[in-house]
Amino acid sequence: MLTAALLAVSGITALSSAARAADADLAKNGGFESGLDGWSCSASSGTTVKSPVHGGSSALQATPAGNDYAQCAQTVTVKPNSSYSLAGYVRGSYVYLGASGTGTTDVSTWTQSAPDWQRLTTSFTTGPSTTKVTIYTHGWYATGAYYADDISLTGPAVDVGQPPTTPTGLAVGSVTSSSVALSWSAVTGATSYAIYRDGVKVQTASGTSATVSGLSAATAYSFQVTAVNDAGESAKSTAVTATTSTGSGPSTGLPTHALVGYLHASFANGSGYTRLADVPDSWDVIDLAFGEPTSATSGDIRFNRCPVSECSNVESDADFKAAVKAKQAAGKKVLISIGGANGQVQLTTTAARDTFVSSVSNIIDTYGLDGLDIDFEGHSLSLDASDTNFKSPTTPVVVNLISALKTLKAKYGSKFVLSMAPETFFVQMGYQFYGTGKFGGQDPRCGAYLPVIYALRDDLTLLHVQDYNSGPIMGLDNQYHTMGGADFHIAMTDMLLTGFPVAGDTTNMFPALRPDQIAIGMPASVNAGNGYVAPAEVTKTLDCLTKKVSCGSYTTHGTWPTLRGLMTWSINWDRYSNWEFQKTFDGYFG
Repeated sequence: MLTAALLAVSGITALSSAARAADADLAKNGGFESGLDGWSCSASSGTTVKSPVHGGSSALQATPAGNDYAQCAQTVTVKPNSSYSLAGYVRGSYVYLGASGTGTTDVSTWTQSAPDWQRLTTSFTTGPSTTKVTIYTHGWYATGAYYADDISLTGPAVDVGQPPTTPTGLAVGSVTSSSVALSWSAVTGATSYAIYRDGVKVQTASGTSATVSGLSAATAYSFQVTAVNDAGESAKSTAVTATTSTGSGPSTGLPTHALVGYLHASFANGSGYTRLADVPDSWDVIDLAFGEPTSATSGDIRFNRCPVSECSNVESDADFKAAVKAKQAAGKKVLISIGGANGQVQLTTTAARDTFVSSVSNIIDTYGLDGLDIDFEGHSLSLDASDTNFKSPTTPVVVNLISALKTLKAKYGSKFVLSMAPETFFVQMGYQFYGTGKFGGQDPRCGAYLPVIYALRDDLTLLHVQDYNSGPIMGLDNQYHTMGGADFHIAMTDMLLTGFPVAGDTTNMFPALRPDQIAIGMPASVNAGNGYVAPAEVTKTLDCLTKKVSCGSYTTHGTWPTLRGLMTWSINWDRYSNWEFQKTFDGYFG
């Protein structure tokens, strides 16, 4: 038995030595000497530092924040039915190193506390059809920054050859007001192609043609294409240019530049009650705040006007309805806004959806309103863990809301005004995160408005994201932007007018909206909400987006002179502040 055991060990040793001779380190830039090249981090907290380092001159630093535990990962080409060893050095509290997509058992290892560099190791065997695995490192929620360095994945290498040659023959096909069709010659060995618009990768294609959509009308764009395979990406092709045709969305009856504001119609606060008839003519769209549900899941929306006990100067129902008609006769739009901070609306069932349609219709018909504003906040919209594609949502509260809005639009026709006022967390934050995320653990509300906006993009009159009461948001420059100046509004609006990859996936682009659909949401005064900016900063924002001047450090991806305008919370607070916001708008647009 002893002899047999020794022979067996000897055989294993011989096999291991032979395997090691053919093994290679497959991790790209495992020492982070080339920045984050090869790595994709779940948040912009991923960066490289010069100290502390384990080897070389750089190391990874990543900081968990909120519902993100700062995962950095890369996908590696491997051989099926093969053994691999994963190792790396880490520092910090609760640092993880692991591999997923192995085709057998995914693995991870971790340390609870590493005040100095500590080596983590694990191993796995790939499945019979596994050709790629993802290796990763991450921290844990709210545990501070962690560091990683000298990460290696050792095992049998795969000869991936050379990157493809540069595509040729790039040509422009049909052009509309919002899209450009492209085609190019096939490249031998290419498995896919990447399309660049004005130097930014916007989508990928498996064949030799693609249509880039979500473009602004009457705008010139430059396009290039690259060929991609497992070995890498080719150089960019020769650029072609195309100018989209002149066009616009459905007629809305709005002026070229519009001022939008919320009127406290169902409550009073420190700003005081303002009668609808007393709203100055500068306001083109007046959103009546708020219609609220009888319960969060009922779908039964009620609009209860402010009682005399709370608003001593409130007008009668007859006078209110007369004021609606007078505003409409002057070319203004009056909408009912549903939701607000206290009005959670969750259409969890089709019955709630149908009740929503009938109850909102009743409000619109009773007061003779022009349309509907969706101001769902808080926990109204939240994505199921399995709902990962904003273009094909499956979460009931999202699917039922889309269905309800399409029904209302069909009922009232092309003149029906539909607007939305989501918070940045539900829209622009989708650039980094979407729902619970690929690895779970993220806030399921993140980016939850994106499927609603996308589904209603052809019916949506106005989108005015609330650029206030917001935390820092990453822009298309991969930098965080914070409230308090023109920079925040420029970066947030540029994302809507340029489009962006959802959760960093360039194969899943949220398309740009038309500039005539966008109004920038700002608080009217310091009393109205966090994120107030002075009139000079409002002017800088408009100058940058409509004229591409006064942009500061942020470079926009276009110029949009037909940007619809501004939205504010609220008309009441603007009156309280001697109409500062209104005067700024009038002074700029006339």
